[in-house]
Amino acid sequence: MFQGCGTAMVTPFRSDLSLDEESLRRLVRRQIEAGIHFLVPCGTTGENPTLCREEHLRVVEITLEEAHGRTPVLAGCGGNDTREVVELARDLEGLGADGLLVVTPYYNKPTPEGLYQHYHAVARATRLPIVVYNVPSRTGANVDPATLARLAEIETVVGVKEASGNISQIAAIFQAVPESFAVLSGDDALTLPVIALGGVGVISVAGNEVPFAMARLTSLCLEGDFPAAREMQRRLHPLMEINFIESNPGPVKAALALMGLIEPAFRLPMVPPRPESVRKIEKVLLGLGLIPESPESETNVEIRLVG
Repeated sequence: MFQGCGTAMVTPFRSDLSLDEESLRRLVRRQIEAGIHFLVPCGTTGENPTLCREEHLRVVEITLEEAHGRTPVLAGCGGNDTREVVELARDLEGLGADGLLVVTPYYNKPTPEGLYQHYHAVARATRLPIVVYNVPSRTGANVDPATLARLAEIETVVGVKEASGNISQIAAIFQAVPESFAVLSGDDALTLPVIALGGVGVISVAGNEVPFAMARLTSLCLEGDFPAAREMQRRLHPLMEINFIESNPGPVKAALALMGLIEPAFRLPMVPPRPESVRKIEKVLLGLGLIPESPESETNVEIRLVG
């Protein structure tokens, strides 16, 4: 169910910082029309730490309503209190989510045994498939291959979003887990090498801006057409990089605002990117044909990657 390209959706806010439900609906429809393979609301890119429980559930509910069974929804479900994560997992199952993306507990710095017991408790609480989200740069905890192998023995733990950025560790994971266990890249720029190693896709930030292109890149990799995939990877790489010029989701939300898709609204402690960063983001968007070229710009727009 969760293979190919899944977009880690942003959560749009209005200028008063309330949830912008209409923009969210438009973003979800845009994703589906572009052929994205699955949707991931309320992850890191969705600013879930600043969403209250009611808002978190509402974002997932809207995503499910707009997807209407056409595209699977892997709902973000994380936290550093296992009891709260268990309750959230049950609520998301009740809404009809297709699966859960469960980030490792942050700040607590659990041991490998603590990580195992955390996921085991969540798995006992829900029948939904669970994808482990490993992003040690944000959480302070790394799921090593041996721990992931233990987790893969739990029937409903079906995969991992690997955002360690450590290719050697990712390669070791394939030696440790069953072939049926889904390994998804957590970094856009590593989509191609992770799939070449045996991965099944990516959970993408760039998919917010270019869902058609990211879905196509992932499909080319899965089809084994790596020459074509490399060409598309090279074209998209500036966007993949600029999305992290500052902390995610600052740059991608700024890009979507420049594209006229959302308001440039952030909840503290997230703030808009610096003006010099916005200028760099704008240059990349121009180069990809994602925003119109102004008369005074000398940028040569050659590549159009939206479908």
